Amino acid sequence: MPQKKIIHVDMDCFYAAVEMRDNPNLRGIPLAVGGSAEKRGVVATCNYEARKFGIHSAMSSAKALKLCPHLKIIPGRMKSYMKESYKIREIFFEYTPLVEPLSLDEAYLDVTGVDKCGGVATLMAEEIRSKILEKTGLTASAGVAPNKFLAKIASDWKKPNGLFILTPKVVPQFIGPLPIQKIPGVGRVTEKKLKDMGIYYCRDIQEKGLNFLEEHFGKFGKTLMERSFGRDDRSVITDYPRKSLSLERTFNQDLQGVECLEKFEQFIFDLRERLFGWKKKKDPKNLYISKAYVKLKYEDFQKTTLEKTNTYPFYEPLWIEGELPIDLKNHLFELLKMSLEKSSKKIRLMGIGVRFGEKEVLRSEQLRLL
Repeated sequence: MPQKKIIHVDMDCFYAAVEMRDNPNLRGIPLAVGGSAEKRGVVATCNYEARKFGIHSAMSSAKALKLCPHLKIIPGRMKSYMKESYKIREIFFEYTPLVEPLSLDEAYLDVTGVDKCGGVATLMAEEIRSKILEKTGLTASAGVAPNKFLAKIASDWKKPNGLFILTPKVVPQFIGPLPIQKIPGVGRVTEKKLKDMGIYYCRDIQEKGLNFLEEHFGKFGKTLMERSFGRDDRSVITDYPRKSLSLERTFNQDLQGVECLEKFEQFIFDLRERLFGWKKKKDPKNLYISKAYVKLKYEDFQKTTLEKTNTYPFYEPLWIEGELPIDLKNHLFELLKMSLEKSSKKIRLMGIGVRFGEKEVLRSEQLRLL
């Protein structure tokens, strides 16, 4: 079996880059694309001038402005970003059908066995970046490696507008001193737990052994061990099955419980619109809604999520075209009321959603219950 060749392409501050390209007056100044601070917006992305002040995506716009008072925040133009994303993906497909988009601005490409550029993945990555710049006026960074984990790390290594290659031969010397926070799944809590154990780099994980890691981190322990050696056997997936669908909103002002109930009908309506819009595109004949859930974030940023397991089939008499099953609606309201009863604190964010399950899986679960 030939050695895998994976390219990870990541656009440089994509939304902000599109805005700077279309409006030269935005170049050279700290710029963020996101919501208004007055309406509790968050930063979707920002340019590199803004990042020098410590601003990053998912940061509240209010905090971003405290870090950089002269930051320019503009609303996003999703249609424009999607248009550019389609152009970029067309370039990807010139090289391989095995493309796994992670978002509008990044994707994995499996170019194993591809004949273009003499079969040299590095040359393919260079050509892809060049074509993106030519067709969109935007820069991209890329990483080339034997697997997805390493390719994603490599694409970030020489940002912006960079290319980094990790051949199998150099992986051992590269991976040892790699900080643990570079491993996907190692968030702030896991990072602190690892560092409390004296584990700061991948080489430290290697020394601990699998039994130790599984004892302290369960199933994730094996993943930690694999990634610490630069191993990753995941394939490039061209079509992810949707596992859930949800929506959430941050209110302009904190709401009391009763006010949330009044707004919940609109949430139900919007969820219905999204569900049926998706259903018409996918025609999910064997798919059920298996869970419904409600999420609240309070004024002090504490969160609560309640969910209910049930079977809400798409292809049963219960499911009336254009309407949600009445029991699903009732369960969502029930979950909201239970959530509101847990605390009298004001609500700053509310979300609802559903999770999907396969017909065969749900039937087997029902049989086990019987």
